Amino acid sequence: MKILFRNLQKTSRQSLSIFIFFISICSLYGQEKQQDSTKTEKLDEVLVKAVRVDAKSPITHSNVTKKQLAKRNLGQDIPVLLNFLPSVVTTTDAGAGIGYTGIRVRGVSAQSTNFTINGIPYNDAESLGTFWVNLSDFASSIESLQLQRGVGTSTNGSGAFGASINVLTDAISKEALGEISNSFGSFNTRKHTVKFSTGLMNDHFEIAGRLSNINSDGYIDRASSDLKSYFLQGSYVDDNTLIKAITFGGKEVTYQSWNGLEDKDKLRNDRTYNTAGEYTDDNDNTQFYDNEVDNYNQDHYQLHWNQRYNNHWSTTLGLSYTYGRGYFEQYKEDEDFDTYGFEPLTFNGETVNTTDLIRRRWLDNDYYVINANANYKDNNLNLIFGGSYSHYDGDHFGEVIWAEFASQSEIRNRYYDGNSKKNDLSLFTKVNYRLNDKINLYGDLQVRNVTYKTTGTTSDIVAFEVDKNFTFFNPKAGITYDLNTDNNLYFSYARANREPNRTDFESNSNIEAEQLNDFELGWRHKKGNFTFNANAYYMLYNEQLVLSGQLDDVGNPIRANSGKSYRLGIELEAIIPVISKLTLQPNITISTNKNNETIISFDGELQNLGKTDISFSPGLVAANAIIFQPIEKLQMSVLSKFVGEQYMSNTEAEFSKLESYFINDFNVSYTIKTKSVFDSIVFTGLVNNIFNVKYESNGFYYTYDDDFSNPGTISTIEGAGFYPQATTNFLLGVTLNF
Repeated sequence: MKILFRNLQKTSRQSLSIFIFFISICSLYGQEKQQDSTKTEKLDEVLVKAVRVDAKSPITHSNVTKKQLAKRNLGQDIPVLLNFLPSVVTTTDAGAGIGYTGIRVRGVSAQSTNFTINGIPYNDAESLGTFWVNLSDFASSIESLQLQRGVGTSTNGSGAFGASINVLTDAISKEALGEISNSFGSFNTRKHTVKFSTGLMNDHFEIAGRLSNINSDGYIDRASSDLKSYFLQGSYVDDNTLIKAITFGGKEVTYQSWNGLEDKDKLRNDRTYNTAGEYTDDNDNTQFYDNEVDNYNQDHYQLHWNQRYNNHWSTTLGLSYTYGRGYFEQYKEDEDFDTYGFEPLTFNGETVNTTDLIRRRWLDNDYYVINANANYKDNNLNLIFGGSYSHYDGDHFGEVIWAEFASQSEIRNRYYDGNSKKNDLSLFTKVNYRLNDKINLYGDLQVRNVTYKTTGTTSDIVAFEVDKNFTFFNPKAGITYDLNTDNNLYFSYARANREPNRTDFESNSNIEAEQLNDFELGWRHKKGNFTFNANAYYMLYNEQLVLSGQLDDVGNPIRANSGKSYRLGIELEAIIPVISKLTLQPNITISTNKNNETIISFDGELQNLGKTDISFSPGLVAANAIIFQPIEKLQMSVLSKFVGEQYMSNTEAEFSKLESYFINDFNVSYTIKTKSVFDSIVFTGLVNNIFNVKYESNGFYYTYDDDFSNPGTISTIEGAGFYPQATTNFLLGVTLNF
């Protein structure tokens, strides 16, 4: 296995180039003719079959299509495009949905949301988070997306504690096509996208691709984004075989805006103020360093082979390699020499042991994945079994690239250096069995083994060594009962276990893995165009890793085990055709989210607060879409979102409260069919926050003990920061399809 991965690392780029070149040469000699597109589509969907569920499964889920994404795809990140799904809360550092964005589902942080692309894990192996900024304009290459709430079905990579999001990239196009898309808007935002597909050539081959560039100044001062991305796939297909070679990736340069805003006066009167890069010059004037940026490249290479042997058996094999590298750069004032391993020096007769400097903190990593599964299917039984193995190798190091007093340091000298290795092996078996005309049974067993080792030092020049091995057993079972053709009921139980991430280990060497027992009970009703879904959930946790509200020195959220805790809620959603041209799509989640017992130290004394709200878990989240389509070519929508108040701590501290907010967006799309150069021209408009609401969707909370102002007395000092979101802003776009 090690030899396989070593060879894959050396030859991934060359192999991909040769493969696509071979497809191109073959296609030059082919003639186009018709193909059964249904078979092609089904083979495409096999890429995600192992991590998705169907409409009859006892798993709570939402499906999003390419067409639905396109209505609002004007440059904002994927979490923002999913903002109106049930139980979803999103936020963005820069305030306008471009750059660093985040998503929480049922109050659970992004570190606990599993994300896969064509069945390949995308979550960062160490932080367990998803950095959407590295997937700029990826929505333009998505065929479909499924968001499963709760534990969901067994998936590849880290387990799902709040949700799993799995993406299927562009399916093979039977016909040749091209697309040029441009959008412009507030904060000097602009997106430029070019897409193409050769269509099926020689009845078997297709090459398709995309290039994108997104730029924005951001709502927050200097929170700019310069995002470049690409997507390229070469495909071979026949009646029973699908082979896809896919590469995608991008480069992002974003000015940092993860500090938030602690000054309440500025929050009221200067909401866009950004403290990142702030320093004081020799004349005591406030200045801002012009290159306080995050600069990162990420490239993905995937190879998929789907084979159908007969009407019952098929197999899927997926190989993936991801290469990531980059840094964030910071200007720091009066830094201690000890922090960087500098030796004190004498200057003008005085000892110098502090300096202003500019540093870069680097991450350079390789990530390998192999997925394999087999599927047996007949009239009553659908059985999938297989496994996934991944290997991560990441270097963490820091460099001082300039210092007022550099002591004995040399250029590119690493003041800290560490390495992490993580292996993740999972084996699973899933079965759907149709017992009779009324009852469908679902079972899912997964065994997952994780090893994580670190060596070297942290950014504080402290030895950081972790050597952990986790083995998890994750059973799942459920039943769906069809009352009649319009109604079905379902119940499911699922267990998930999840390892701590790197930041967890850094903040607490005794951190424990978390466990979740998830119970879901639902009713689905569909009659004609009317749909209603109701789902009740009870998520019972042991040692849940909840957000403490605090951030580390690079903006990563700090988590802590909370003992026993639970999330209990009900989710309601509907599609209501009022008249033929007017549809309502409301959803609401009402929940209670509690730590069973919270013990803290405050003013030097231990206090038992009893049951407390889990941080960042609003009790009410609701959304609605009013969709009006007076004619086939024109669609207008008013999109509304309400998020109830929530605490940023687990202590229900008033200081940590995030106030509720209610925002509304307006979306319009108009299509012109043409008969000359273009097949169609699509005009799209989006006005966000049409009522100009000033709100904050995220923040942080911290405390520290003051034992020096009044010697002998300990006073706990509280602090909080907030991330202001944009007031009224707009995006306008035009897409040329040919």
